[in-house]
Amino acid sequence: MTLTGITPILRIFDEKKAKQFYVEFLEFTLDWEHRFEPGMPLYMQISRDEIVLHLSEHYGDCSPGAALRIAVSGVEDLQKTLIGKHYPYARPGIERTPWETKECTVTDPFGNKLIFFE
Repeated sequence: MTLTGITPILRIFDEKKAKQFYVEFLEFTLDWEHRFEPGMPLYMQISRDEIVLHLSEHYGDCSPGAALRIAVSGVEDLQKTLIGKHYPYARPGIERTPWETKECTVTDPFGNKLIFFE
């Protein structure tokens, strides 16, 4: 047996806000969307480089308020790019941690925290 990957599922409550945050602000690509029928909750996949995330409006898929640590090469460049976008709900900085990483933390509109670290 070999474990070959992981795809976190994050809870969302508003499709427009989710796309504004993940696609426009963080520059993930929208890979696909699924609804069982019109008016039903949205389930979608986004990706950027090697990172794949699922976002779900479905009750019970997951709880809001998750935290993900995402390894990145060039965390300071990422932070400068994000600041330059003038996203009205986040102005992330860089934190140097006691465990000797540089981290840029952003929280999505649903309380999920993404910690980009190097």
